[in-house]
Amino acid sequence: MMEESVKVINNVIENVEKVIIGKRGVVELIVTAFICKGHVLVEDVPGVGKTSLALAMAKSIDSTFKRIQFTPDILPTDITGFSIYNQKTGDFDYKKGAILNQIILADEINRTSPKTQSSLLEVMEEGQITVDGNTYKMPEPFMVLATQNPVEYLGTFPLPEAQLDRFFMKISIGYPSASEEAYMLGHFKTENPLKTLEAVAKGEDIIRIQNEVKEIYVEESICHFIVSIMEETRRHPHVVLGASPRGSLNLLRAAQGWALYNERNYVIPDDVLKMAEPVLAHRILLKQEAKLKKVTGEQVIKESINKVMVPAVNRHGKK
Repeated sequence: MMEESVKVINNVIENVEKVIIGKRGVVELIVTAFICKGHVLVEDVPGVGKTSLALAMAKSIDSTFKRIQFTPDILPTDITGFSIYNQKTGDFDYKKGAILNQIILADEINRTSPKTQSSLLEVMEEGQITVDGNTYKMPEPFMVLATQNPVEYLGTFPLPEAQLDRFFMKISIGYPSASEEAYMLGHFKTENPLKTLEAVAKGEDIIRIQNEVKEIYVEESICHFIVSIMEETRRHPHVVLGASPRGSLNLLRAAQGWALYNERNYVIPDDVLKMAEPVLAHRILLKQEAKLKKVTGEQVIKESINKVMVPAVNRHGKK
């Protein structure tokens, strides 16, 4: 069963790589988040492929997809839907919002107001929305893939801490190398591969893999290792708020997902170390003087890890 799951994961990754050249590490992280039931925030400068990456991911899975272009005038009801009075029946009918799909591309999420951003809080945490007292469950598998430009850009609204904390990972794509960019020019010269990209996995496959991830064995020492990292982030001199307990749970799940992708039914410390920065860095709230010194959340995570003793776990997941 694990071999079949790993094959599905690799098929999705390779399919996305037809569009996103030379960024396998980034694609691996997004797919890992998906099999862990997590949401991903992709932050980078315009033009490096944020939207293309999200679209390629959505097209690789045979599931419903909706792109929401966030703008300053978009309303929460555009996201969640609303109830409208039906004169014929005398009842209120619910008109579905864009969020009621399996894979959501929240494009340029920080270009809309905090009020509209907050409409995603419930759905990202609980997989449901509440409209006029009625609760609607999201179809599974469900994932929010959000993109944003750096907050220094004009016309952006920084995401509040509560919203950031609901993202399983925050990643950056970065510029391609010179050879990768040259290959991309030749590869995309006649046609954009995104137009002909086809699904290579079904929603049922992802749901099955998501359930498998939960069964990956985690030694108790690994749990203590994660907690120790969290405590170090909270006492770091440059930090106002360290990583949250939600971050602990997400790091554990991400380590399980990475272990499965690497064909192991148990977690090792390397899985935790691999996932620590993308899962935790965006949850760190830095002091103002630290920001002036150009300290980043990634630096805090690295320094926190260096202060923690890495447990010894053998190939069977035992001490």
